[in-house]
Amino acid sequence: MMKATDVLTRAQDVLTVRRVFGEPIERNGLTVIPVARFVAGGGAGIGEGPDGADGQARGSGSGGGYGLKAGPAGVFVIGNGAVRWRPAIDVNRVVLGGQLVAITALLTVRLLVKLRARRMAATAAAGSEPPGQLPAGASSASDQEEERDG
Repeated sequence: MMKATDVLTRAQDVLTVRRVFGEPIERNGLTVIPVARFVAGGGAGIGEGPDGADGQARGSGSGGGYGLKAGPAGVFVIGNGAVRWRPAIDVNRVVLGGQLVAITALLTVRLLVKLRARRMAATAAAGSEPPGQLPAGASSASDQEEERDG
């Protein structure tokens, strides 16, 4: 049976610098060093309980485990006396972000249109003219000035 400390030791062996930084690649005077992104988690436990009624141990146990997720982060490009970072772009994440922005914008426009329609319906039901419009047969101040001058 594996102990909790064995699980953690194995997890440490997996998470080394060599796993994060790949082997350098040299071409045409440039050196490229690939970099990975790691996310890890782990846990372990042990438990003991009461003995059974017949004297046999029934309540002890132990367990543990860890999980690891790795993906490309980008590369360091070394050349001409300079080091540049070139991130790896996850196109799926970019597309998903764009879709979320578009959906949010469409829902906002829909809400604004509905609110305006409700306001117009409430104004019409109350018998008054919508804001910015004069009642039928009324003339504005500029119309009255034109009649006087004309």
